Amino acid sequence: QLQLVESGGDLVQPGGSLRLSCTVSGFSLDYYAIGWFRQAPGKEREQIACIESSDGSRHYADSVRGRFTISRDYAKNTVYLQMNSLKREDTGVYYCAAGRDEAIATYDYDYWGQGTQVTVSS
Repeated sequence: QLQLVESGGDLVQPGGSLRLSCTVSGFSLDYYAIGWFRQAPGKEREQIACIESSDGSRHYADSVRGRFTISRDYAKNTVYLQMNSLKREDTGVYYCAAGRDEAIATYDYDYWGQGTQVTVSS
């Protein structure tokens, strides 16, 4: 059974850092792209970072580029999202998703995690 489980969400002050984890089971990171999405209160879900399965190319939304880093650890079957210099507008529920590399452009991912809450507040 394919499964994705996010963890690492927390309450953090502006300017702080967090690392989110997306641990996958039932499939290999070699064959699936992983995307991180954020859904802020009252807003649509947006893709903020993703990593391709084919060559590990990484892509970021303008809102997080330079502050967030996506990476993957094959040994742990985990994809990370390192978030630095956090802002209040980074608050939201963060989801990871798995799909073919084409899903990066279409958002048509096949599998989703349950989400983890990140709150940036003083």
